[in-house]
Amino acid sequence: MLNKRIEILNRTQAEDGDFGLDSGGVQWEKTAEDWAAVDFVKGIRAMREGALDAYGVVLVRMRYTDKVNKRSRIVYDNETYVILPETFHADFQNNTLQFNAQILVNPD
Repeated sequence: MLNKRIEILNRTQAEDGDFGLDSGGVQWEKTAEDWAAVDFVKGIRAMREGALDAYGVVLVRMRYTDKVNKRSRIVYDNETYVILPETFHADFQNNTLQFNAQILVNPD
C-alpha cells in the first residue's frame, strides 16, 4: 500500500561561467513528491546494506516516475536518504520502482 509521502531530491550544479565548470555549489532540489510504501530493512540484510543501526536502511516501493534515478535522494519522515544504486530496480511492465535507501547522517 502506497501510504507514505516522500520527497524526491535531485542534484543541481551551479556553473561559475569558467568553461561551464562546477564551482562546487552542488545543491539538492526538490523535484517531486509522491506516495510510496516505506519499510525498514532489518537484521543481517540491513547490516549488509551498510546500516549503522536497525533503522538506517529503508525499502521503498512506488509507482514509476522518471524523476527518480540511482543518484536521487529521498526525504521521508524529515530524514534524508541516499538511494543505494545496486538495489535500484525499475519494473516497466508493472509500472513500479523499488530500491533501498540509506539514511544520510550529514545531509549538508
